Amino acid sequence: MRVAPIILAVLLAWVAVAGVAHAQSGPGRPDVRARSAIVMEASTGHVAFRRKIRVERPIASTTKLMTALVALERSDLDDVLSATDYDALAIESQIGLREGERMSVRDLLRALLLESANDAAVTLAVGTMGSRQAFVREMNRRAQQLSLDHTSFANPVGLDEAGNHSSAEDLVRLAVILRRNDFFRETVDLPRATLRTGARRRTVVNRNALVRREGFVDGVKTGRTNQAGYVLVGSATRDGVTVVSAVLGSPTESARDQDTLALLRYGLSRYRTSTPLPEGRVMGEIDLRYRDGETVEVIAGRTVNRVVRRGERAGVTVTGVPEEVDGPLPRGSRVGTAIVRHRDEVIARVPLVTARAVAEAGLGTRLDDLVRRPLTVIALCLLLACSLPLVILRRRAMRRREAQDAERTGTPSREETPVA
Repeated sequence: MRVAPIILAVLLAWVAVAGVAHAQSGPGRPDVRARSAIVMEASTGHVAFRRKIRVERPIASTTKLMTALVALERSDLDDVLSATDYDALAIESQIGLREGERMSVRDLLRALLLESANDAAVTLAVGTMGSRQAFVREMNRRAQQLSLDHTSFANPVGLDEAGNHSSAEDLVRLAVILRRNDFFRETVDLPRATLRTGARRRTVVNRNALVRREGFVDGVKTGRTNQAGYVLVGSATRDGVTVVSAVLGSPTESARDQDTLALLRYGLSRYRTSTPLPEGRVMGEIDLRYRDGETVEVIAGRTVNRVVRRGERAGVTVTGVPEEVDGPLPRGSRVGTAIVRHRDEVIARVPLVTARAVAEAGLGTRLDDLVRRPLTVIALCLLLACSLPLVILRRRAMRRREAQDAERTGTPSREETPVA
């Protein structure tokens, strides 16, 4: 295959890490006051900032992230559940559900995630698993399955209780998983929502004030108890890059919000969306067998996007492409593979395909190609050179046999036959 000029052994620089530090732009490293803090790029899991990210701490109402995950997995949004009897303290957040009041899982989750309603959390727990205890066991089982090794739950609401804790790293990983769910992702980005089921219509307001104030912030969940302090799992998206943060043990609500904004802005400044391989990019040409000088272009079969740190690039290499092909081949026939790598990791294997259909070469074209080939001409010359002496020797042998036959029979040989 003749590789396109932009591709030699490697299409792009494998990983251009030199000068990464100088290529960074935007805010500097944040000075946060939280006891634990983290910001992670959502698609790759790369951590841009960390502080005591695996220390186990009380997490207040961010517990409800796992409550939401279990409820989403164990029920349908249109299911209707009956509110359970819940004796809430006066300081607890709730929407005033009365025992036996019926509300959809969709609205219960909105109340849980926006208003942080404890009565909605308990109704989801009992309605989906039969009891709070069974629901908590499922929360812990899912935490173990997801390898949230520093997480344990004792209740579905987040009240201070022995055995109810997590870490900054585990919380952002859980949030990344939840954000894959469209309903969850859309809900935590709402400034407010109207609950249309239940005994009466209710409006719930997102306790995450950053969602209401900052256009680029799109989640996720707040929390606060005496033991946990102020807690916030945040997320933000800009230009195709999403980062997720967590601050645990902030001294005040204002400090929590300021730390979260600093982390999110810092995270977004560190990454960009890259397209190392767009669909249709010409990767080279393949010769067509039997057709001297004719080629077919080889193109990428699909687009690969990747979030990378600023100053880095993903690299592309080409493999498995033959030197020549013959038809018939329809347009889009696979003829090789492009391997996309970033930071020693293979992130995609993309089929390389023909840009057009290739017809089968006819008999005339094949013969013409055969005659034009230098090796064919040389072979014919050698064959002629080897055959000519054999022909001469054969003719001489035939004449000798004729002469010998003539001597035996008295018939003049061909050389002695008189001319009339």
